[in-house]
Amino acid sequence: MITSVGIALGLVMIIFGFRASQTGRDESGLPDAVERMSPADGDRVLRQSQIIVDFFEGYEAVLFIDGIELPTTRLDELTSGGQQAAPGAQVELPPTAVFDPGNFIISFQPQVGAVIEELTQGEHQGKVLYWQITEGREKSRVYTWKFVTD
Repeated sequence: MITSVGIALGLVMIIFGFRASQTGRDESGLPDAVERMSPADGDRVLRQSQIIVDFFEGYEAVLFIDGIELPTTRLDELTSGGQQAAPGAQVELPPTAVFDPGNFIISFQPQVGAVIEELTQGEHQGKVLYWQITEGREKSRVYTWKFVTD
C-alpha cells in the first residue's frame, strides 16, 4: 500500500512538473511579433557582435542601443550610382542599422563610422521600437533587453 501511494505521488509530481515547465518560445519572453533575436536577453557577446531582431511578417522597426536611436537604412532603398542594384550584385552597406523589408529583419554591426563604433565592455541595453506596417509607427510597441560584452 505504501509503495503504491509513493508511486502515485511520484507520477503526480512528474505530471505537475511537465505542466509547470516553460520551454522554447514561452521561456524566451519575446513579444509575439519577434521570431528571434541575437544577442538574447542576458547573453554575453564580443564587442563587434552583430545585433539582429527578426520579426514575423508584416512588421517594421527601429533599433536603440544604450538609449541611442540608430539611423536606419532600408535595403530596398540602397542604390548603386542612382540605379537600383541588380539582383545578386554586391552592395556596400552603410554604417547604420539596416532593415530588410523582404525578411523583416533589423540588424546593426558596430563599425568605424557608425554612431556606435564598438560596444564597450560591460552591460548594454537594447531596445526595439516596432509596429505593424499596416498600422504605422504611431501604434508602435517597445521591447527592451540587456546583454553584456566582454
